[in-house]
Amino acid sequence: MTGDEQTQPPGGDAPGGDDAAGGSGRTPKKQRSFWKELPLLVGIALVLALLIKTFLVQAFSIPSESMMNTLVKGDRVLVDKLTPWFGSEPERGEVVVFHDPGGWLEGQDTPTPNVVQKFLSFIGLMPSAEEKDLIKRVIAVGGDTVSCKEGGKVVLNGVALDETSYLYPGSVPCQDSFGPIKVPEGRIWVMGDNRQNSLDSRFHQQLPGGGTVSNDEVVGRAVVIAWPVTRWATLPVPDIFDQPGLNQAMTAAPVGAAGLAGALPLVLWRRKKLAARHTAE
Repeated sequence: MTGDEQTQPPGGDAPGGDDAAGGSGRTPKKQRSFWKELPLLVGIALVLALLIKTFLVQAFSIPSESMMNTLVKGDRVLVDKLTPWFGSEPERGEVVVFHDPGGWLEGQDTPTPNVVQKFLSFIGLMPSAEEKDLIKRVIAVGGDTVSCKEGGKVVLNGVALDETSYLYPGSVPCQDSFGPIKVPEGRIWVMGDNRQNSLDSRFHQQLPGGGTVSNDEVVGRAVVIAWPVTRWATLPVPDIFDQPGLNQAMTAAPVGAAGLAGALPLVLWRRKKLAARHTAE
């Protein structure tokens, strides 16, 4: 009999007495108990939570009434931190979370969390109570010009904005005049939806940056209200920020292109006429 024919007879013992091992000659490994695997599972879960917080999304708690009624005090929002890694920059109309640019939260106390709260905040399972972050709506981006007259509408690149869809009921676009202000490249001008109760760009023009916020200070865009469940909602960009005329660079390009297209036939006609004249001579 050759070696590959030496199979175990039905019901018989395997050579060497390893019937339980299926004739392999090896004793099967004992399954690790759940309690021994638990620390590994917890460690993997914590690492994943930390990676999600760092690169994907992070929860933030709304601390004030400055964004009512879009956001109310106590809301938990999820902030997209992924797209900035791919070069995405804040856009008009987005609700963004950003670090204090310096002096905006001066004098305001932050609550002191306990050890458990600190740990949960560190891995992103709970909003941070220690970080001095703010949340506002982007009104203008680098290159834009923004202004407002007392009691009037905010004017962006010469277009008056109808902000009734997101402003707090009874809130006026601006109670004090400001601007016109040209926002530097790489920075944004932000305002709260509850204009009478929001210390936003308007009130920090005396600080470096003239009230604007560097794009580098932006943590990410708030995309959804996650808690409480009765408040669940997405945070889309209002339609008014898509209206024609806001993007000056885009509107200037077609005008130039149209001028070039109109001039081209005239130039060709003139060249043809000159060529015919030289031929006749």
